[in-house]
Amino acid sequence: MGSRKIQDSRQPIESHSFFGEMVATRDAYGAALVELGRRNEKVVVLDADLSGSTKTVKFAKIFPERFFNVGISEQDMIGTAGGLSLTGKIPFASTFAVFETGRAWDQIRQTLCYSDLNVKLVASHSGITVGEDGASHQALEDIALMRVLPRMIVIVPSDGFETKQVIDTIAEYTGPVYVRLGRAKVPPVMPQEYKFEIGKSHIFNIGRDATVIAIGIMVSFALEARDVLLKEGLDVGVVNMSTVKPLDTVTLLQVAEKSKFIVTAEEHSVIGGLGGAVSEFLSENWPVRMKRIGINDTFGCSGTPDELLKLYGLTTENIITAIKSAL
Repeated sequence: MGSRKIQDSRQPIESHSFFGEMVATRDAYGAALVELGRRNEKVVVLDADLSGSTKTVKFAKIFPERFFNVGISEQDMIGTAGGLSLTGKIPFASTFAVFETGRAWDQIRQTLCYSDLNVKLVASHSGITVGEDGASHQALEDIALMRVLPRMIVIVPSDGFETKQVIDTIAEYTGPVYVRLGRAKVPPVMPQEYKFEIGKSHIFNIGRDATVIAIGIMVSFALEARDVLLKEGLDVGVVNMSTVKPLDTVTLLQVAEKSKFIVTAEEHSVIGGLGGAVSEFLSENWPVRMKRIGINDTFGCSGTPDELLKLYGLTTENIITAIKSAL
C-alpha cells in the first residue's frame, strides 16, 4: 500500500491558483502543500494533532512517509521540525495560531530563530473569526509574538490566491518564517497579475485624502470602504501589507508623503501588530496622522465570525467612520 501511495503521488496534477475563488486561506494552504510536495521531496509536514483543521491532512494522505503527527505537543513539534531542517529537509509545522506561537514560543526563539533554522511555521485559526471556539482559541497576539523575534519573517496572506504564492515562495527562502492563516472563507482580492514577494506590499492605489494599510481579511473590507468613499468624493487608497516583517518601508514612505491620513486594519491586537509596526516606522521617519483599527487590548469571545467582526469594530463601516472622522 505504501508503494502505491508513493507512485500515485508522483502523477502530474492540475495546478490550482485559487484566483477569483472565495476560500479559507487554510484550505489554500492544504492544497498548496500537496502541489509543493509533488515538486520537492525535501518538503516534510508536521502537525500537533489538528491536521483536519489546519488542512495538512491533505498532504498526510498522499505523502504519509513525509508527515509527522506529534500529538498535542507543540513544543516537541518545533524541536522536531528544527532537527529535520538540519538534515536538509524543509519542514512546514502547523497547528492553531494560539498554540503555535504561545505554547512553543521558547522553542521558536531558542531553537529556530537563535539558530536561524529553515523551518516554516504556518498557523491556522488566527484572529476572532475562529468564531464559536471563543477567547481561548482566538490568537490576537501572535503577530506581536513573532514580529519581535530576530530573523523571523511574518506574513499574513489576504486570500487563497496569495496564500498559494506565499507557500511556494517561503519554500525557496532559507530561514524561519511565520505565516498566519484563518478559519473562515475570505473573498478574492488580489489581481491575476499579482506576484508575491517577501517584504513587498501590493499597492491597489494611494489616496490623497487617506490610505488604508491592511492585512488578511481586512484587505477586502478596506477595498469596500474605498469604493464607498470614492463615490462620496473622497480620494482613498488601499495597500495590502501582507509581509508584516520585514515591512515594505519604501511603500510606507510613499503613502505617508501623499496621503493626509493613514488607517491600519488588522484582525489582531492594535498592540504589537501591523498598526504598531507602521506607527513605529513612520513616527521616526515621516510622522503622519494615523488610526489603528484592530482589537483594542482585550480578549475575544464566542460568536459567529460576522458577529465578532461587528462587535470588535472590524468592518467596512468602521473603516469608513475612521476616515470620515479624521477628515
